[in-house]
Amino acid sequence: MLVSTNPYNGEILKEYPLHSPEQINSILINAQSTFSTFKNTSFEERAKLFERCAANLRIQKLDLAKMITAEMGKPIQEAIAEIEKCAQVCEYYADNAEDFLTAEIIDSDASTSFVHYEPLGTILAIMPWNFPFWQVFRFAAPTLMAGNVAILKHASNVPQCAEAIEKIFSSSGFPPHVFSNIFCSSEAVKHLIAREEIMAITITGSEKAGASVAEHAGKHLKKTVLELGGNDAFIVLADADIDLASTIAVKSRTSNAGQSCIASKRFIIEESVFDQFTTKLIEKIAAITIGNPVESTTQMGTLARVDLAKDVHLQVTQCINEGATLLYGSNTYAEGTAIYHPVVLGNITTDTVAYHEEIFGPVFSLIKVKNKAEAIVIANDSSYGLGGSIWTENIETGIALAKQIETGAVFINGIVKSDPRLPFGGIKNSGYGRELSLLGIMEFVNAKTIWVK
Repeated sequence: MLVSTNPYNGEILKEYPLHSPEQINSILINAQSTFSTFKNTSFEERAKLFERCAANLRIQKLDLAKMITAEMGKPIQEAIAEIEKCAQVCEYYADNAEDFLTAEIIDSDASTSFVHYEPLGTILAIMPWNFPFWQVFRFAAPTLMAGNVAILKHASNVPQCAEAIEKIFSSSGFPPHVFSNIFCSSEAVKHLIAREEIMAITITGSEKAGASVAEHAGKHLKKTVLELGGNDAFIVLADADIDLASTIAVKSRTSNAGQSCIASKRFIIEESVFDQFTTKLIEKIAAITIGNPVESTTQMGTLARVDLAKDVHLQVTQCINEGATLLYGSNTYAEGTAIYHPVVLGNITTDTVAYHEEIFGPVFSLIKVKNKAEAIVIANDSSYGLGGSIWTENIETGIALAKQIETGAVFINGIVKSDPRLPFGGIKNSGYGRELSLLGIMEFVNAKTIWVK
């Protein structure tokens, strides 16, 4: 049984039975059968479907946002923005997929030779709860526009969102079984991966979950795209606009209550501006409105589950026991709630868990460095490599340093974010493969060489 629970007040909203093995078998067989016809639809036909999908998302925007807020605690204004972003990615691929997948002529010893792109088949998506609509749509838009069909195994705490997404595709005119939702346990995923109908798998989740999926997929020689955790560096140089940097630092770490793989987590600050940055940072954190996520004035709501809040509390406690200094906030936690208030930690060293591990909540870990060179060394001293940002008034310096940082993305004087036009993904333990942009649609197509003499 999957239980939808409001993390703010603990109310049980709805319960869903898991799909039986017979139901799952039927869903997979129907998806594969549908692929045999859907793959032959034109880009124009698919684009019209996604245009209707974008329109439906906007029509239902407020109701869908309220669902997100109720089910995982995201502030309503952020939830509304998430639905709008989903509509935008639908339109982006509706407009660009055909150009992206146009046959590429290549000079060779043939009379004619070219690369023809065609869909793979049924793609399994294992998606997380922190952006319950956006994560799904940024996978689905390029995947379906390429002519594939999709199976969604969503996070167990957002079943209402999973059901609503399936209904959006259906109501937008997509043929039955082009996009199907499966309610199953995490343990059942390995059986899904093994099914011959599943041609490839994408997962957004933890390092542990990604490794497990990759292991099972590898046994069956199936392609995977892994978008996993991060411990992003937020580098503040001495010549940075400290007021702007501190403002964006707060936004990055408290949006979605810090539950984002690309949220800034390690704040690496040159010593000459460390005190100034810290003072401004704490002033701005203190001014945040924290409360009921359904209120339009709320800037930070609750974490998505009680156990997640407790995990963050345990990590903060461990950091303090390891020598970190509590600069702001309280190392107390109301047992049994999903509410966790922002905390600022100083004296983060290599002996501190926050230096090495991802903390999935509103915790600011501050690291003082002597110069730019030390900042880059610390930024790269991580098993993760998803994103990062650099704050400096010298753009040439910023670009030069960005090229040295070992991540999938570096933003200079801006918040790290996903954008349909830009490739998104990481290296190291943050995963492999890319979502969004041209690269995202290429992940689940067969690049077929055709040679003619």
